[in-house]
Amino acid sequence: MRDEENSLRAWITTGLFAAIIYLGIWVLRIPLPAVVGKPFIHFGNTLTAVAILYLGFRNGMLAGIIGLGGFDILNGYAATSWLTMLEVVVVAAVLSAVFKAFKYEDTPKNIMILAIVAGVTKIFTSYATTFIEGLMAGMAIKADFIGAFASMLPTVINSCSTAICTPILYFALADASKRILKRAR
Repeated sequence: MRDEENSLRAWITTGLFAAIIYLGIWVLRIPLPAVVGKPFIHFGNTLTAVAILYLGFRNGMLAGIIGLGGFDILNGYAATSWLTMLEVVVVAAVLSAVFKAFKYEDTPKNIMILAIVAGVTKIFTSYATTFIEGLMAGMAIKADFIGAFASMLPTVINSCSTAICTPILYFALADASKRILKRAR
């Protein structure tokens, strides 16, 4: 799918991924307590990682921006939705660079490494986002460093689920799409 990013099929798949990412947050979310913000456990990050791996940098990133950013805009997080969208860009860039270094070989080992990379990248981007949100709320820098760190539990949980679920979903999707495309020919 990465080779044909401007085809009608790629654009439709990008739109479907954006909708699935949105639903992955909206339907399957568990609120958690935190010092800063209103975090929750969800599968949006996992689905975004799968979209990036399956669709490539540009279309996967667009699906993530539309799905995650759209959720934020429509559900009370509009003021910080730009940070979520920026996180998607960073995760897409890192994931795509590592996948390119693997020569786009989607072996189970490589996809597991990529899933871990996605989870770890999300931890760093979420820490930065939480820190920026604290500054926007008027927190002192020292207190903000501590507050952002204290709010990392939901991010770590989401990152662990990303590292575990991304390979499962990626291979299920790759297998299903191969069978569907084989029947279509």
